[in-house]
Amino acid sequence: MMMIRGGTRRVLIHNTIIVATERTRYKHTVRFKSTAAATDADVSTYAFSEHANTTKKSIPNFHDTKTAYASKSTPELLRSYLVFQACEHPFLVSNARQLLHISNHILGKGMTQRIMKQSFFAHFCAGESSGDIQPTIETLRKHGVGGILDYAAEAEADTCSGGNRVNSSSSNQPARVYDYKCEVECDRHLDVFRSCIHAVRDVTPDGFAAVKLTALGNPLLLERLSTAIVEMKRMFAKLDCNGDGVVDWDEFDRGYRLYFNDADEMVPEYINRLDPSSTGAIDYISWSRYITFRDLPKLTASCRDIGPLALAAPSREEIELLDNMTRRVEAVAEEAANCGVRLLIDAEQTYMQPGIDNLTVNLQQKYNCRETQERPIIFNTYQCYLKDMPERMMTDLKRSEQLAYHFAAKLVRGAYMHGERVRAKEMGYPSPIHDTIEDTHKCYDESVEYILRHRLEHNSKSEVLLGSHNQPSIEKAIRLMNELDMSAGSDQGIVHFAQLLGMSDHLTFGLGKQGYRAYKYVPYGKVDEVMPYLLRRAEENSTLLGSSNKEKEMLGREIKRRIFG
Repeated sequence: MMMIRGGTRRVLIHNTIIVATERTRYKHTVRFKSTAAATDADVSTYAFSEHANTTKKSIPNFHDTKTAYASKSTPELLRSYLVFQACEHPFLVSNARQLLHISNHILGKGMTQRIMKQSFFAHFCAGESSGDIQPTIETLRKHGVGGILDYAAEAEADTCSGGNRVNSSSSNQPARVYDYKCEVECDRHLDVFRSCIHAVRDVTPDGFAAVKLTALGNPLLLERLSTAIVEMKRMFAKLDCNGDGVVDWDEFDRGYRLYFNDADEMVPEYINRLDPSSTGAIDYISWSRYITFRDLPKLTASCRDIGPLALAAPSREEIELLDNMTRRVEAVAEEAANCGVRLLIDAEQTYMQPGIDNLTVNLQQKYNCRETQERPIIFNTYQCYLKDMPERMMTDLKRSEQLAYHFAAKLVRGAYMHGERVRAKEMGYPSPIHDTIEDTHKCYDESVEYILRHRLEHNSKSEVLLGSHNQPSIEKAIRLMNELDMSAGSDQGIVHFAQLLGMSDHLTFGLGKQGYRAYKYVPYGKVDEVMPYLLRRAEENSTLLGSSNKEKEMLGREIKRRIFG
């Protein structure tokens, strides 16, 4: 369903019924076959030039073990087989932290780290420093595969938790205690991310750097920012009386008077601010640009009642902390742009994601600007196991068109399913996760198609990185690329494929051999700092790690081929 206002098509996105309507339009749109010609992306061919050609490509032979494991020695294959054998056991995966603690106690931390370094660390990580990873990156490059570097050292979650509530003299702003040791750690992480960007520039120039924004600011602050964004969106929906996706100034005046005390003074001021071109109305994208987290204290000071919006207003301290976090995030993006390195902003839990999306979109407006950039630098991440993901993605695509910047996305299925469902149950709200894995697969595949068809329809230079270990999804994407003439020449740079180091080599190296832009997600860092990261990945992806029969079967076939011919 589309609503017409002043001759302009408006998308309805603001409540449950409207979201369902938007999904219906989404499914319809991805079936549309555009005849518009795509614009070639200006992409580097450092890692891929010797493999690329100018003809349509067939689907790689993902059963070819010789290609899949050409980069590994036989001892490395044996180690991989044993690692996957261990990952098949739910008890080992779910109790990995406790077992590691017991090993530290019995064998000592040094011996435990040596064992882990020669097994799980060696399988899933490339080394401890940017110098250590160079042989791995060079091996990948020789086989047509690029690198996505991730300095994976992480502190445990409670070292930067902060956020304990204490009594406050303010009736609508409970005070929170923020741990400033966290600020020191965040400044240190800024230097680490700069080093990671330099490593990409130096060892894999066509690669990416991956960044978690929770490393650059207190997670509680991101949660507070996210709550404020959600409440501001709800406020827009309340002002949008007829639900047409835009708020005209009659609606704004009536709604503002209903919720605030200072309408006579502030309504004219807000109208001038929100509608500088005097169009007579505003949509949500413009609303989210002009009413920000920093505006909430002034806006809510005149609330008639203390409700969720007023409680979401930040304190002066929180605004200062957000400014510090924004400074760090900007510094990372600036470094990446100066080095010509593309930046993947990782997705995290839903209760922090609106804040992460807000910061990322601001970066995209600056560093993916069409006037100054031939290709996108900043990629946002969309988790397709989330029910609201299509709506958010389409809003961001629409925003990129309105604000003239290159849209760039990393699509993943998601890594926090168990925790999201537990939190939803404990807090009494509907789970944000799709009810079935089939729904997640469908969302993933339809999202890929929507982005690629949108690129053709709008003649844009949007790009998408498909972070997937799902072979059917990859094959569907390749067939779609061929259908849309995106698999030949420089057009193939529109779509990138990526898998984790140590997993799904048959996909990555098969794609690389065929000339597609294939990447390995390459974590590195000191063993004792990286192990918590690896343990979390094992827990979050236990289903993926548990379904390692195919990996083992292929490894077994290749080992037998090498030994017995």
